[in-house]
Amino acid sequence: MKERLRARSEGGQEAGADGEGVGGAPHEEPVARPEERLERAVRAAEQALIEYEIALETFRVEVENFSRLHHQKLGPMYARLDELDARIAEATAARTGDPEDLRKAEEARARVMPMPGVEELFHGWMDDQGLYPEAAAMLTDQSVRPPQRVRPGEEARKLYRELVRKAHPDLAQEESERQRREEFITRVNAAYARGDETLLRELSAEWAAGPVPEEQRLTRSEELYARLEWLAQRKELLSVLAKELEESAIGGMLRLAPDDPDTLLDEIAEQLLAQVAEREAELARLTA
Repeated sequence: MKERLRARSEGGQEAGADGEGVGGAPHEEPVARPEERLERAVRAAEQALIEYEIALETFRVEVENFSRLHHQKLGPMYARLDELDARIAEATAARTGDPEDLRKAEEARARVMPMPGVEELFHGWMDDQGLYPEAAAMLTDQSVRPPQRVRPGEEARKLYRELVRKAHPDLAQEESERQRREEFITRVNAAYARGDETLLRELSAEWAAGPVPEEQRLTRSEELYARLEWLAQRKELLSVLAKELEESAIGGMLRLAPDDPDTLLDEIAEQLLAQVAEREAELARLTA
């Protein structure tokens, strides 16, 4: 990749090396550095990516909030419908005694979600001392981050401690080295926060290899080309995430009424209530 970037960089430099206009006449304007066009392209791509990430994160939050509201408002109705379907199937099977009806009744009952146990309800929210402070704050409507569910394994903790001891910025003698260590520790902290043992191993190997020798570092043009390629790859990844959100069930529902999702929920609730009434009438008829 380094050779490819260097070739592209040198090709761009050769194209504008003579600094002459049409007919060989010199320009009156000073010749721009070869990297300036690349720098402008990088800045434009960075700004476009930032705007795209903002739009994607906004949509993700909207989907998440709508999903929460959907579950809170409509979840009990869906649960009621499942229960009624199971009872209707059981009442039908009790009347007919038909093996096929009995099988359908068993399947309908299996689809009814059981009530979760206390451990499931409070997993990650309480210990033997009671509710975690974060959970208690959330229950009193205080704005806090939800409890962290990631539990790094023992090997991840060991790797993390070793890396911090070796790469801590306070061990640096020069400012450039301190900056390098700070950037590295930021990556280490991010990997540890996710419990990513594989990445921590890679970072450990990277630190053991030492800093990149000066002669192997990219030129400014190569760095800019590499940055453009990274931005393009990042945009492609975000596009995949955006497509997944848009094609999800909740995302699809949200697109039906992006400006007024509450009304959409009310309409769905009315439909579900009508279905509940129909099921209850049918069950009453079967058990009369």
